[in-house]
Amino acid sequence: MLEVSHLSKAYQNNVILQDIQLSLAKNQVLSILGKSGSGKTTLLKILAGLEYPDEGDVKVDGQSVLKTPPHRRKIVYLYQESLLFPHLNVFENVAFGLKLQKQPKKRIQEKTNQLLDALGLGDQAHKMPHQISGGQKQRVSFGRALIIEPQLLLLDEPFGSLDPGTREQMQDLLKQMIAQYQITGMFVTHDIKEAMLMGNQIALMQNGQLRTFQSLNEFIEDKQTGAKAEIEFWKQYISP
Repeated sequence: MLEVSHLSKAYQNNVILQDIQLSLAKNQVLSILGKSGSGKTTLLKILAGLEYPDEGDVKVDGQSVLKTPPHRRKIVYLYQESLLFPHLNVFENVAFGLKLQKQPKKRIQEKTNQLLDALGLGDQAHKMPHQISGGQKQRVSFGRALIIEPQLLLLDEPFGSLDPGTREQMQDLLKQMIAQYQITGMFVTHDIKEAMLMGNQIALMQNGQLRTFQSLNEFIEDKQTGAKAEIEFWKQYISP
């Protein structure tokens, strides 16, 4: 569904992305693991149309989208911050995209209520953003993205600002939503465990270069990922 070929980007003399190549099948999620400054966010911004590459191409369903404006790409980019509209309640935030599409009022009502229930927000519909928790705000943000049925969902460390317990709940919820709504997506994180949990595939971004692993075992065994070392570290605390 997504094909990225020979993508490069530099700011002045600072190379951010170097000859990035990747492909992503429909209904699959690619986890991209990498440290801050490795180029992960720049890659997502190019896919979303918020940045333009110096070289290379991005194709969705075989068609280049580089000249397509961001709002027409059917690609949604979610930040770590929920960025909800503060003057709209939960229902209105989630329904926003459908209203822009000028869908019938009854259709908006039914679809939004259905999604709010799936997100566990049915009883929060009339609350304002400042009246709900951080985890609930992130659920609203997911709802606003999912309701327009994007071709590709880009998640840029979406749980980074949440406490560990809420973060685990949101990981479980997103996994459920990915399965239920057949999402195709890319999940950026610097957390090894989260990368293994959220993706069907895993890739490692280092110094602007991307390596996609063929299997979870290959990812774990590669010393550059740090996965095996982390697993061994935690084993000493959970072993009988």
